Amino acid sequence: MFRLASRLLARTTTANTSRRTRAFSTDVPATPAQDSNFIESWKKVIPNLDPPKTPSSFMTPRPATPSSIPSKITVNFVLPYASELSAKEVDMVIVPATTGQMGVLPGHVPTIAELKPGILSVHEGNDVTKYFLSSGFALIHANSVADIIAVEAVPLDRIDPALVQKGLAEFTQKLSSATTDLEKAEAQIGVDVHSAMNFAITG
Repeated sequence: MFRLASRLLARTTTANTSRRTRAFSTDVPATPAQDSNFIESWKKVIPNLDPPKTPSSFMTPRPATPSSIPSKITVNFVLPYASELSAKEVDMVIVPATTGQMGVLPGHVPTIAELKPGILSVHEGNDVTKYFLSSGFALIHANSVADIIAVEAVPLDRIDPALVQKGLAEFTQKLSSATTDLEKAEAQIGVDVHSAMNFAITG
């Protein structure tokens, strides 16, 4: 039994090491390529039906990575119910990543960052637009395009400080009186979000 298992593991390891490592996103061609082996196998088994389309068949070609760093970064900022910014060219964005505030300029290294409650700053010349985000993700591409997806967001100037203070007090009270793990988790989330909002509006 153990000898058989060791042989199988050895085969798996050898097969994995012999495979070509996965290419970086910058090495992937802009035009999606069809899997010729799959299509040939499909035609042999079911020659009367067209091969099914994969998700990549419905995707638009990825924009090519520019040879030089552009002067602007293109930002797409979307919520589940709205698109705040669409292909907006700006000088810089600062996102509230879980690792800290992250500034994104044209030519930024490709990155995926998880977002925490905090301020998203969009810099366009001397104008700075700020949003408060609850959570989400930022996807920074090699072609100087930033896709920012947030669960909830609101312009910072629309937040009512009095309501923030009231909510913070309520969730702090709930946290202190919580008896179950679920109640504690829900109250802690409320405290974290309201604390971040309070910090955002008070500076």
